Amino acid sequence: MSEERKGVSRRADIPSELLAQLNAGTAASATLAEGLAIDFAALLVSAVPDMPAESVELVRGMADQGITRRMDAVGELLLQHLTLDGLPLLTAHPSDTVRGWACYVVGRAPKLKLNAKLELIRPLADDRHFGVREWAWMAIRPHLAKNVGHAVKALTPWAEHPSPNVRRFASEATRPRGVWCAHIDALKQNPELALPILEPLKADPAKYVQDSVGNWLNDAAKSQPVWVKELCLRWQQESAADTTAAVCKRALRNVRGGK
Repeated sequence: MSEERKGVSRRADIPSELLAQLNAGTAASATLAEGLAIDFAALLVSAVPDMPAESVELVRGMADQGITRRMDAVGELLLQHLTLDGLPLLTAHPSDTVRGWACYVVGRAPKLKLNAKLELIRPLADDRHFGVREWAWMAIRPHLAKNVGHAVKALTPWAEHPSPNVRRFASEATRPRGVWCAHIDALKQNPELALPILEPLKADPAKYVQDSVGNWLNDAAKSQPVWVKELCLRWQQESAADTTAAVCKRALRNVRGGK
């Protein structure tokens, strides 16, 4: 099975055969509902057969907790058991959830500096599966938030990467508010700090990137609406591209008087 499969939108509609494959790590999820239905303990045993029993039981006991917390917890357990030497085992796994765990192994590694984390996370940020690409930025975001200036400098080259997935990572990982993640107060109050990332993306040809940049600016507009309106006005004066217009329309969708 591949990501091309349409998938189901309700957990109750997942065929038992497919659920067994998801839990065994032999199939990739095609929807959020499928990903949420996976038995992490069963998948962990399948993916890492020598995982300590106490770790598996710990994961089983977290079944009723939020998925982000469980992803992070499994990442920590895998880091303790496999160390970073085991990362290739996870990144090459057919299960998108296992590759998502790999993101948190990188994010959790205590001795890695930000640039080293970004180097390891880049292939996952460019993963073929939409879910892994989301886990990649979520796993790294806490480290980006610790030093916004350093993070922006490190990610600026990513904004001009040939892959739209990597370009989107640079935007999505630094959103002032974001989704399923803590806010970055420095960027809520001073969004201009991220201009080195945002400027190269103002006319990005990929809708995947356009939407992320528009959402970034929509986040910023909740704290700094005037700044966002002025930026969009400048961008549209500098670029007549339809892509820039699309970014700005999305950015200003909740701003009073925004167009």
